[in-house]
Amino acid sequence: MRNRFALAPLTNQQSHVDGTLSDDEHHWLSMRATGGFGLTMTCAAHVQAIGQGFPGQLGVWGDHQLEGLTRLAGDINATGSVSIAQLHHAGNRAPAELIGTTPVCPSDDEKHGARGLTADEVTELIADFVAAAVRCEKAGFDGVELHGAHGYIICQFLSAELNRREDEYGGSLENRSRLLFEMLDGIREQCGDDFIVGVRLSPERFGMKLAEVNTLTQQLIDTGQVDFMDLSLWDCFKEPEEEEWKGRSLVEIVCDIERRSDPEGRRVPVGVAGKIHDPGDALKVLEAGADLPFLGRVAILHHDYPNQLAGDDAFEPVRPPVTRDYLRKEGLSDSFVEYMNRWDGFIED
Repeated sequence: MRNRFALAPLTNQQSHVDGTLSDDEHHWLSMRATGGFGLTMTCAAHVQAIGQGFPGQLGVWGDHQLEGLTRLAGDINATGSVSIAQLHHAGNRAPAELIGTTPVCPSDDEKHGARGLTADEVTELIADFVAAAVRCEKAGFDGVELHGAHGYIICQFLSAELNRREDEYGGSLENRSRLLFEMLDGIREQCGDDFIVGVRLSPERFGMKLAEVNTLTQQLIDTGQVDFMDLSLWDCFKEPEEEEWKGRSLVEIVCDIERRSDPEGRRVPVGVAGKIHDPGDALKVLEAGADLPFLGRVAILHHDYPNQLAGDDAFEPVRPPVTRDYLRKEGLSDSFVEYMNRWDGFIED
């Protein structure tokens, strides 16, 4: 990476109904790569048709999507930015009206109208995540990130609240994380040695416990299964919700993770996301021990955040609300702008 700034994976609802890349999504992402981000990550891209979580979501589940993925990876790489595709499956959060069938989950979930996966379907799910990674490598991406955060299907397996399976994929943390480790095993077996593999986790909400997420993060690093971790904290600087962890910020706690080196001496970096806006915020998370600040909302506001900061130590990012015209100039299509209008206070009325 040419710098430590990473573009967080951001839903934008700009691609085509069949999951193929649109010119709008290509434009939005390539602008961030050109704008100086050391790592440019796609939105959550679903690995199965029934794993779609949003309208206009980028797909990585079929070879018909390969042409657009290849174009995107090539143009990101040409800027000198590291290209990463995020692999995703919405699980019980896939709207039935969008996917045209009943959504799936580790266990039957009456609240979301989802049914539990059969043993054969779990095997198929693992294989489809692996196949998506192989497809992304073929397209020319430098690597992939498995989306294990925010209550989507990997997170659903990790959650003791949602995962009530009685087979080898449910019960203990070892069993609940088996799905993730088998995905990683498959990717390592079928992709090249220099193909980057990361995992995104979130330590709160959706039934996740901070202690278990810390344990899992350490295991992923210690086993050498990941090249980087991406911890989505919602707000890096707040105290944890769990009473026993209060007294320190989330970023300080997760950065206690030991970044052991692999046999070749490479240190596994840990990135964090969550309300990193000003350059001073990025500096704070680095000082707390994070290796990479993942920028989300502020990267929507400034496609060239890293370049602006490199050229002006006094750079101060704008803060919402901003106009629709401002966002269009920053590379957002009309559909992306309307999606952002759902976020309270982001767009001027």
